[in-house]
Amino acid sequence: MSDDKQAIRKHFSQILQLADAVMITNDRHQICCVNDSYERITGYRNDEVIGKNAGVLRAGKTPPETYQHMYEALAANEPWSGVFTNRRRTGELWHSSITITPYYVEDKLYYVGIFRILEELERGEYLDEQRVDNLKGSLLKALAISCEIRDPGIENHLIRVQGLCDLLVHRYAEMYDLQAPSNYISQVINDSILHDIGKSAIPEGILYKPGSLAPYERKIIEMHPQIGVDILDKINGELDDDLLANEFVVSKNIILHHHERWDGTGYPYKLKENDIPLEARIVSVVDVYDALTTKRPYKEKWAQKSAIEWLIEQKGKQFDPEVVDAFVSLYEEGALD
Repeated sequence: MSDDKQAIRKHFSQILQLADAVMITNDRHQICCVNDSYERITGYRNDEVIGKNAGVLRAGKTPPETYQHMYEALAANEPWSGVFTNRRRTGELWHSSITITPYYVEDKLYYVGIFRILEELERGEYLDEQRVDNLKGSLLKALAISCEIRDPGIENHLIRVQGLCDLLVHRYAEMYDLQAPSNYISQVINDSILHDIGKSAIPEGILYKPGSLAPYERKIIEMHPQIGVDILDKINGELDDDLLANEFVVSKNIILHHHERWDGTGYPYKLKENDIPLEARIVSVVDVYDALTTKRPYKEKWAQKSAIEWLIEQKGKQFDPEVVDAFVSLYEEGALD
């Protein structure tokens, strides 16, 4: 079968009658034809897009990994489904659920793409991954700061910890080929800001006491991970949403376990080595680093070099050696400045 426009439209005539937007492309991902719904939704006429690349509608808002997964599936001659954020001819953004299916006609490969506009669903408004991530990050930041409102300097600490986690989790993933769900990294970064929300219930006289703590005061301090998880559980209980409960798994791991130690002498459960969730091991390193390099009521500020040397000394004791190595590589590149 040749690339004759009429012949292609005739062969795919039934598919082109669908109420959803339809795009037919050749094996080079060039548009062969589109249907009336596509014209209505996008504002582009059939004769305007024929011969153009299928990415003519791209808005630069779809995560790169979405395209990567699509290309991998199509290269393996498999159908693919996903969500795109595209731009109409007017410049307006729209979100679509799309299924692309390889289709052979007389040994010639075509791709049939069927779009459904998510904004036209009967109920609710579609939020893409990036908007959800941004909204969640803002809400978690507000929660964390509100829990620590007694200390006006805590906001800067929380933001620094979050920024350092961003650098460290990406470096760790790069160095050790981290195999994790696609949204795991963003969860670690967003949720790290909650690590100390349990301290909101600790008396100020203990929390900001200059000098050493009495044994009973230390015991009270060590209760803050469980208190933090209780706070999160109460919030989730009010929301009564199973989906959000799953979203809070990483948060709870960070809150509950960021004071565990690699050698098993930490608290609250004395977990050891890889029994400590990775997200907690990452937050542990950056939390201690920021504490060392910042002036506190009970200590002076350490030099960056001294803090790094201490982290190295604690490899295999307090901290996961691989996490420390990843963090040190950031320091050596000047990324912590």
